[in-house]
Amino acid sequence: MGDMANNSVAYSSVKNAVKEANHGDFGVTLAELRSLMELRAADALHKIQECYGDVHGICTKLKTSPNEGLSGNPADIERREAVFGKNFIPPKKPKTFLQLVWEALQDVTLIILEIAAVVSLGLSFYQPPGGNESLCGSVNVGEEEEESEAGWIEGAAILLSVVCVVLVTAFNDWSKEKQFRGLQSRIEQEQKFTVIRGGQVIQIPVADIIVGDIAQVKYGDLLPADGILIQGNDLKIDESSLTGESDHVKKSLDRDPMLLSGTHVMEGSGRMVVTAVGVNSQTGIIFTLLGAGGDEEEKEKEKEKKEKKTKAQDGAAMEMQPLKSEDGGDGDEKDKKKANLPKKEKSVLQGKLTKLAVQIGKAGLLMSAITVIILVLYFVIDTFWVQKRPWLAECTPIYIQYFVKFFIIGVTVLVVAVPEGLPLAVTISLAYSVKKMMKDNNLVRHLDACETMGNATAICSDKTGTLTMNRMTVVQAYINEKHYKKIPEPEAIPEKTMAYLVTGISVNCAYTSKILPPEKEGGLPRHVGNKTECALLGLLLDLKRDYQDVRNEIPEEDLYKVYTFNSVRKSMSTVLKNSDGSFRIFSKGASEIVLKKCFKILSANGEPKVFRPRDRDDIVKTVIEPMASEGLRTICLAFRDFPAGEPEPEWDNENDIVTGLTCIAVVGIEDPVRPEVPDAIKKCQRAGITVRMVTGDNINTARAIALKCGILNPGEDFLCLEGKDFNRRIRNEKGEIEQERIDKIWPKLRVLARSSPTDKHTLVKGIIDSTVFDQRQVVAVTGDGTNDGPALKKADVGFAMGIAGTDVAKEASDIILTDDNFTSIVKAVMWGRNVYDSISKFLQFQLTVNVVAVIVAFTGACITQDSPLKAVQMLWVNLIMDTLASLALATEPPTEALLLRKPYGRNKPLISRTMMKNILGHAFYQLVVVFTLLFAGEKIFDIDSGRNAPLHAPPSEHYTIVFNTFVMMQLFNEINARKIHGERNVFEGIFNNAIFCSIVLGTFVVQIIIVQFGGKPFSCSELTIEQWLWSIFLGMGTLLWGQLISTIPTSRLKFLKEAGHGTQKEEIPEEELAEDVEEIDHAERELRRGQILWFRGLNRIQTQIRVVNAFRSSLYEGLEKPETRSSIHNFMTHPEFRIEDSEPHIPLIDDTDAEDDAPTKRNSSPPPSPNRNNNAVDSGIHLTTDKNKSATSSSPGSPLHSLETSL
Repeated sequence: MGDMANNSVAYSSVKNAVKEANHGDFGVTLAELRSLMELRAADALHKIQECYGDVHGICTKLKTSPNEGLSGNPADIERREAVFGKNFIPPKKPKTFLQLVWEALQDVTLIILEIAAVVSLGLSFYQPPGGNESLCGSVNVGEEEEESEAGWIEGAAILLSVVCVVLVTAFNDWSKEKQFRGLQSRIEQEQKFTVIRGGQVIQIPVADIIVGDIAQVKYGDLLPADGILIQGNDLKIDESSLTGESDHVKKSLDRDPMLLSGTHVMEGSGRMVVTAVGVNSQTGIIFTLLGAGGDEEEKEKEKEKKEKKTKAQDGAAMEMQPLKSEDGGDGDEKDKKKANLPKKEKSVLQGKLTKLAVQIGKAGLLMSAITVIILVLYFVIDTFWVQKRPWLAECTPIYIQYFVKFFIIGVTVLVVAVPEGLPLAVTISLAYSVKKMMKDNNLVRHLDACETMGNATAICSDKTGTLTMNRMTVVQAYINEKHYKKIPEPEAIPEKTMAYLVTGISVNCAYTSKILPPEKEGGLPRHVGNKTECALLGLLLDLKRDYQDVRNEIPEEDLYKVYTFNSVRKSMSTVLKNSDGSFRIFSKGASEIVLKKCFKILSANGEPKVFRPRDRDDIVKTVIEPMASEGLRTICLAFRDFPAGEPEPEWDNENDIVTGLTCIAVVGIEDPVRPEVPDAIKKCQRAGITVRMVTGDNINTARAIALKCGILNPGEDFLCLEGKDFNRRIRNEKGEIEQERIDKIWPKLRVLARSSPTDKHTLVKGIIDSTVFDQRQVVAVTGDGTNDGPALKKADVGFAMGIAGTDVAKEASDIILTDDNFTSIVKAVMWGRNVYDSISKFLQFQLTVNVVAVIVAFTGACITQDSPLKAVQMLWVNLIMDTLASLALATEPPTEALLLRKPYGRNKPLISRTMMKNILGHAFYQLVVVFTLLFAGEKIFDIDSGRNAPLHAPPSEHYTIVFNTFVMMQLFNEINARKIHGERNVFEGIFNNAIFCSIVLGTFVVQIIIVQFGGKPFSCSELTIEQWLWSIFLGMGTLLWGQLISTIPTSRLKFLKEAGHGTQKEEIPEEELAEDVEEIDHAERELRRGQILWFRGLNRIQTQIRVVNAFRSSLYEGLEKPETRSSIHNFMTHPEFRIEDSEPHIPLIDDTDAEDDAPTKRNSSPPPSPNRNNNAVDSGIHLTTDKNKSATSSSPGSPLHSLETSL
């Protein structure tokens, strides 16, 4: 640990290393303090006694007074910040706008476009020298002067479209990031903490706490820094956020004085001296592992470069990133590797789109190549064969010019073929959804989480706070031998009983638990402190009594003795000393435990009477079990009197004190189900999404709540398991988890009760890795605690709670629910499906335009040596229709109807059979119309033919009619494209989408302007009203034709192929299916395919280099293929969490480099893990790096294996 810490320069942001070396003349160094904070309980005490004597010794060395605190003078504070760091965890550096632009440029489609544009631009400026034309043959290429002068417009317009797409994408990412950071900083600035400075108790912002401060901790605090206890009263801490252990840890000077940042004070109070802040605190260390300290990595990279020269082994390069460090020497290879990996991971949808774009690109390439070949052959045969001309040297430039023209026509066909609107449509659709989802209380942190949510097949939800309101209320009571199903009227309770009830509850609840008036009018009263105690206090308010009066009468100092609540006692007792010297003890706790100690019970008239074991069993059967089966938590209230005359009891002997009690009442406390949840869950189930409840509550309560929510329905055959049971069933004899065993359980599992965070992670991982069904499951998880981090990370979509969630949960999540409400998840599903449908609608429209335009350009060029649609017209059709259509179709609002169908699978094609039918059907209609007009238009309209017009002829009416009708057909087809599942009514809900209406009208207006006033640049001549009406009429024909197409049943058309699948299993080489594959990433592989198109040779060389490297480094440890690690999370790539299970060794954080997605490191020695600290020793979960993915020579993923498969 020491070597990691001895270079804390990067953290303390101090240039002055000399000062660092002297440790600012404090008696203890940062490294010593850090290694001390790693220890737990007995080890820590031993170390403190050995090195410092006691806590006061540490205070002396830190130059602070345990009672007065620090002096608070600015110079001293500054010096402390310099030596020990600030209490601030640096956020990950946001990507700059330029970085985001660069990332957006990596898109395959855009790259194809950029190449086409550059080529087209280059060629338009190429003017070969003139020659004697007459000698060189008179071939009419039909290319006009204007056209060659306007040649650059084409390339420029394509580049413009690329720039649009890139800027929109980058701007979206950037503004989203900014929004999110704003939210974070707002949360952070509000936190204050109580410290003692100069003898005064003051509240300071958490960021201002420094090492040496004396902080006051009390019930309900979230500790902002690490420290050592100086003085405590019955202090208990919930360390589950660090250890995942739900039991509270008792802190005392003689047992365990270590207090850790990020943990909650559950009871008691005390003072601590702060020993570690910011990145050196326990939470800070975890955050750094999560890759929050982005700038450290940069520094580390620079350091490493220096390190490599010296190969110094002091481990300074390890610094704070043990999980991401490389042992110097490996570095060169790593850099090479990093160079050949695409940086950004892609989501399922992007994967499908990339694949589709590449397929369309290939088809376009083929068409344009054929076009060029035909044109060249026609020219060559015509010139040298038919006209029998010799090849003259001085004619070469002219021939070249012809060839260049042919090439430009080819590029035009290619450009039309490539759907550049695709990336834009995706981006607009996602960005629009994310903006709108903000209104639905979903703060989306990773754009593609929104789209993944549309495919979700399973949701694993927490109970408390998500399905329930997290507001405990007493709903039933058993008082004076009567079971009240709802709170009784105050008059119904005898005065004596009421007095016991009021005093018992007021005094025997922590004084920190209170009910405060609501923050805003009409809101619910605020519960502060322990929720269960607030429920009891609420009971008093319902009985028209005020607990505050009793507390004012008996202040906290007057309580004679308090046995606070803990998980072993499961009860809390308070002793009061009366004025006559007698004592009375009030006790409350879990009913089955407290009732066992009751020997009397208050009868109907309020007098105690004997209470036998037989009576107790009756109450358990008739009162407690029925309450539990309704999902209530039962609490028993009791008291006992110690008469004045007797000697004072032995207070330390708790068992003799808390016995022989008299039972006052048994109450049933409910955490009510949120009213909107059952409905939301019904919607989910109808939409084909299974909802599972994963909770820490007991199984009866969980089952009851699940029934109320509708997760379980009476009479269905489903499993409710407890964590222990679940673990027993999924492990083999050796205690290892087996996927086959999980597969037997999860399809029926609906409730997992008493589950640990590890169980949650195991379940999520088990469902995701399962191959029981042909579709891979897409799992969403909700979580609020720090311990939910691993499960949130593992899930396809992690939802963190915005109100109740901890920072670590938010950091690991993809979407933050700002209202902690389950219905918002259903909204997210709706938006996700909508994104998917929007993109399909756009594709249907886009591909119809493309098919028609390509065929027209191709046949036109081959038959008339000239494209009937000119380059600039093509661009208007292409760019404007693409971009505008993507805007129009991508912004369709979601409807409830989206929740009536089952989720699309991960390999459901983007273009279904129905869509294929629509695309081909409409293309057929449009081609018939266009070709009829092209070859018979002059006869129909009685105008001059535009075909074979001489050079420099003015634009003909004939070709203008062709162009105009073509655009009209697209306009009306855009309305057809609104429906993709074969619905009849394409106008349904059209006026809900203002953007769509305005775009269709706008396009129409611009088209009129182009045709009537476009003139030469657009190769248009004015049309008469009659010609216009014909164009519009032929355009409207597509609507009627659409009705005809939807009559044909798709099931009959077996020959139709689907397109745009995800990658199928069979296509994946088996090395990709090695066990450690997190998730196969279609897009990365598609990029590979795309590259093979152009760089097959290069790829082979890369593979060979990789193999050579693998052999050169004799360590075969964990050589993973770069593609094997992928994730759906796009923007903040964190290392994955991995939890196997509570074996002694549990890898929690996979050491995959967060920034570079590099393959798993192959270090010869495991990097020093900073993380023994992360867990209480007894928790049995150790964070270690998961580096030895055993790679024996022929196992999948090993060098030999990759040699066999790749070459």
